[in-house]
Amino acid sequence: MRYADGLFGRKDAPRAPTPAGPASHPPAGAALAPATPRAAAPPASPPAEHHARAEEVAGSKLIVGPNIKLKGVEIDDCDTLVVEGRVEATMVSRAIQIAEHGAFRGTADIEVAEIRGAFDGELTVRGRLVVHATGRIAGKVRYGKLLVQEGGELSGDVGTIAERPGVPAVAAARPG
Repeated sequence: MRYADGLFGRKDAPRAPTPAGPASHPPAGAALAPATPRAAAPPASPPAEHHARAEEVAGSKLIVGPNIKLKGVEIDDCDTLVVEGRVEATMVSRAIQIAEHGAFRGTADIEVAEIRGAFDGELTVRGRLVVHATGRIAGKVRYGKLLVQEGGELSGDVGTIAERPGVPAVAAARPG
């Protein structure tokens, strides 16, 4: 049995021939059958093209995994930040998701936030802020819409975006 050199010098077992495609080669001496077009099936897109289209839909995403600490940075042009570890940063972005064991400390100006872990600092959410049952937010918080599940906590200077210091939110919303 012959083994081919694989990734990092690892010996890979020979593989059974795969159906004819752009990356497969027929066994030596095998006759090639004429290709028959399929009328009903759309042409398959290469994996790289499919991956690029998926990223266009999803946008740019930064994931700070568990046991990772990201400290002293500015995060810009990131559509979604997913925090599973610890982040100390200043952020202007579209969305933030803090996992149950994740923590963010700093300043964030974003459209949508889902907090399952801890946020400490200044948070401005122009759209919707969701604090899940395990979520804890402390500091200065401004939001457009707010949803707090039972068990979720908000503490500090909390108010709507329309609210101005010293003026109740109801008065700030009325022209005058």
